[in-house]
Amino acid sequence: MREDFTVAEATAAEWDEVVAWTAAEGWNPGLGDAACFRPTDPAGFLAGRLGGRLVSACSVVAYSPDYAFLGYYLVHPDHRGNGLGLATWKAALPHAEGRAVGLDAVPAQRELYIRSGFLPAYDNVRYTGRPRSLGAADGAGTVGSVTPYHLDAISAYDSGCFPAERHAFLSRWLTAEQHTARVLLDGNGHVTGYGVIRPAHRGLRIGPLFADTPEGAAALFDALTAGLPADAEVSIDVPDHHEAATSLAVSAGLAESSRCTRMYSAPAPYSRADAVYGTTTLELG
Repeated sequence: MREDFTVAEATAAEWDEVVAWTAAEGWNPGLGDAACFRPTDPAGFLAGRLGGRLVSACSVVAYSPDYAFLGYYLVHPDHRGNGLGLATWKAALPHAEGRAVGLDAVPAQRELYIRSGFLPAYDNVRYTGRPRSLGAADGAGTVGSVTPYHLDAISAYDSGCFPAERHAFLSRWLTAEQHTARVLLDGNGHVTGYGVIRPAHRGLRIGPLFADTPEGAAALFDALTAGLPADAEVSIDVPDHHEAATSLAVSAGLAESSRCTRMYSAPAPYSRADAVYGTTTLELG
C-alpha cells in the first residue's frame, strides 16, 4: 500500500464525484440523495485519496447508537486491483463501532461481505418500467400532499418501518427539490403510510413506499405516479420476501431489472417488514 494513500471525511464536492461514479456503474442514484443524507452523519462519508486525488469511497452512516448503514463502497476503475478498496473498508467500518450494520450487496461483492462477517437476510429486487395505474380500491384511505403538519406523525410511522429514528432526515427528504411526497391517512386522520418519488440519473425512483395494507400501498403508488409522462420510467426496490409488494410492482407493469442482497453484521433492530413495499435507497438504507 502506498504511503500517500489516506482515508478521511469526504467534502461535498468529492461526494458529488463519487455519486457520478455510481451513476457510471449503473446504480442510478437519485439526483439529490447525497444532499439529504450527508447531514445525518457527515463524518460517515469517507473518501480514499492517493496523492491527494480521490480514488475510493465508502459511507457508514450512523443512524442511532444501535444501527448504521454501509454503502457507496467503490474504487475508481483506474485504481482497482491494488488493495485500495479493502484499505478503505478497514478505515471506514470502525465508524460504526458497537452498531449493527446493514448493507445492500451487489452480486459480485456478496461473498466478500460474507467473509467479513455479514449474513444475508433477503434480496432487494429493483423493478423498473413505465407504470400503469393500479386502480386502488375504495377504503384504502385518503392520500394527500405532505405538509409540515404531517412531519412528526410521518416520522413516528417511519420509525416502525426503518430500524432507527430519522426525523431530521425526513424533514429534508420529504421536501427536497423535485421530490414528491404523499401521505396516506385513515378516517381518523392517522398516518397509515407514505411514499416519495424523485428524479434519478435515469428516470425516477420511488422510495420509500411504506403502508399498512396492500390497498394503501397501491393508492400511494398511483398518487406518486399520477401525471407522469407516458414514457416516464420508474424504479422501485422491493424486498423479495414481501409477496404483496412484489405483486404490486408486477401489477403496475414493472419488471425486474437488478437485485442486491440485504445483509447485516448482527441482528438488526426491529422494523415492520410487512409495511415495506419499497426501500428508501439501496445506497443509504
